[in-house]
Amino acid sequence: MTVIIGRRELLAALGCAAAAWPLSARAQQSGRMRRIGVLMNIVSDDAEGQARLAVFHQGLQQLGWTVGHNVRIDYRWGGDDAERIRRGAAELVALGSDVILASGTPSVAALRQATDRIPVVFAQVGDPVGAGFVESLARPGGNMTGFMPSEYGFGAKWLELLKEVAPGVTRVAVVRDLTIGIAYLAAIQAVAPALGVELTPIGIRDAVEVERAVTAFARGSTDGMIVPPRRGLWLIAN
Repeated sequence: MTVIIGRRELLAALGCAAAAWPLSARAQQSGRMRRIGVLMNIVSDDAEGQARLAVFHQGLQQLGWTVGHNVRIDYRWGGDDAERIRRGAAELVALGSDVILASGTPSVAALRQATDRIPVVFAQVGDPVGAGFVESLARPGGNMTGFMPSEYGFGAKWLELLKEVAPGVTRVAVVRDLTIGIAYLAAIQAVAPALGVELTPIGIRDAVEVERAVTAFARGSTDGMIVPPRRGLWLIAN
């Protein structure tokens, strides 16, 4: 079995997220301490998460916002625990955050339930349109905007890459997160006939179902598997 793992870093994107917050001179001169909420779907000692937040702090400082001087940052760490994420979202809303930075689809989903008023800037969300967070990529609407780890069209490239790695692949399972839309799957389906590949979508909702899907794949006759990103991307050829 051949496994290829790839990930697009969003460090710069998290730094740029700070730019989505109002930065008028009047606001900075008002003397009022502004409040940013940060909701992460990882644990607090996660090295990658800490690196992203360091860049976020750097971006804020470059835009004139200094922690303890004119801005306060409240953190909540979900650790992939749905209840902790939901509770963290509710707490950040109750604290009166002026804006909330959210990492990961579960965090944004919790905030969508908690508020339709506080601006939310998200990162690491695979399909914000399909999940219902924004109306479209060009015009988000509502109180949410942010960054995707990859464009929908990358789905076609994943299948092309899989064929390069394993030219004999003719049957490919696509593990699809049922909590989001079908944009990535549609992109893969569009190129499958030209590549001589028969696709089998597999719907999942959580990590347990992903494990079951992979186990079934390893035992079955499917030649390859594509798992669109939630935090990363896996292409597997049998």
